[in-house]
Amino acid sequence: MSQEPAITPKSLPEEAAKKLASLNLNLCLTCGTCAGGCPATGTERLNGMDIRKVYRMLAYGMIDEVVNSDFPWICTGCGRCAAACPMNLDTPAIMGYMKHLRDRDKVPGVLHKGVLQVLKTGNNMGVPKDDYLMTMADMGKEVAEDCCPGFYVPVDKQDADVLFFPNSKEVFSDFEDMKWWWKIFYAARENWTIPSENWEAVDWGLFTGNYEATHILAQRKIEMMKRFNIKRLIMPDCGGGSYGCRMGMKMCKMDDPASEINYVYLYEYLVEIIKSGRIKLDKSVNAGKVFTWHDSCKHGRELERHFGHGYYEEPRWIIEQCVDQFVDMTPNRVNGYCCGAGGGNWPMPYEKESAFHGRKKYESIKQTGANVVVVGCSNCHDQIMKRYPKFYPDCDYEVKYIWELIADSLIIEPLNDEDVEKAEAEAAAQWERLGIDPDAGYE
Repeated sequence: MSQEPAITPKSLPEEAAKKLASLNLNLCLTCGTCAGGCPATGTERLNGMDIRKVYRMLAYGMIDEVVNSDFPWICTGCGRCAAACPMNLDTPAIMGYMKHLRDRDKVPGVLHKGVLQVLKTGNNMGVPKDDYLMTMADMGKEVAEDCCPGFYVPVDKQDADVLFFPNSKEVFSDFEDMKWWWKIFYAARENWTIPSENWEAVDWGLFTGNYEATHILAQRKIEMMKRFNIKRLIMPDCGGGSYGCRMGMKMCKMDDPASEINYVYLYEYLVEIIKSGRIKLDKSVNAGKVFTWHDSCKHGRELERHFGHGYYEEPRWIIEQCVDQFVDMTPNRVNGYCCGAGGGNWPMPYEKESAFHGRKKYESIKQTGANVVVVGCSNCHDQIMKRYPKFYPDCDYEVKYIWELIADSLIIEPLNDEDVEKAEAEAAAQWERLGIDPDAGYE
């Protein structure tokens, strides 16, 4: 007596079949290497679903079941599976496409609202322009009074050498975290600027599979560079921000080859100003502490995979210029584990699942015995510093941005009186032009 098959294969919609064919899904050997190396495997909420099973579901035409599941959103897009795949399948790109197919009103949490905000207001949090500028003026005054006389935050500066994009969470609430880069720019005597509009660093379009948003956000950065004749853009620090920006710029260049601009990754920039002697560092301020480095997935594996160079050695060299005691995690570099916050998992409503994903990174940190974990991504920073202690109570380490470590180690030489006077005059003219009274403060 014949039995009906448990699953009846069906054809994928034409567009989806074409897209998945271009991503070589048909090459999958079902070997399970992807699932074996994925920290999301075993997540309770997924009810036994893992990336190998997802690929089999897609092979059987069950695309709706995958798109409507939690899997594409709990997947951090870390690329560990893709790095190990014998057939070179690009899992993060495939999961990004699954996100793309989800109805926008069914995108989990605040991510799609953030995309709408950045498209409408220029930043994910919807911070009004006057509040943004007042924050820059007010916090800039604090830095000037603290250790950098003559410092101010230059906005829309013509012919600057460097364009820098703030992270909206810092502008919204984590004000102190903006100061680290500012101190570095001051010590290096950098000719830099930030935008007055469309200043968001982080690309939530990447997190939601919104290709159009990624394209638009990159185009805005390109237009800012050309409008003010700026020499170089520092790629945003957030792994998703920098990777999304790079992907968006690739789209823009395909549309118009003239849209190409000069950019530099934060690690390249920091190595450059240290090696050239533009900034000086004092290791002694970090004596008695052991430091380790967290390899960001997007700054490492994914950049290496898609653009030919992952930033593994540069951050380690930078840290070694600041400290005497450094120890690597195991595994590290291309084999390192994701923190669990990638793919938008820091703000998404999957905190427990994100922490479970991060258990492997937590174990790697603890095994080093390090006092300080150094990171190069804002989401990694918050995940390791804020989320891990809620789920793993013996988190007895500090977490620092790599630019924070440099700022803490700086030997700052103040401007002379003449240059201070000149800078203060420039600041006064700028804030008057922008309609901001730096002395007013917040009510």
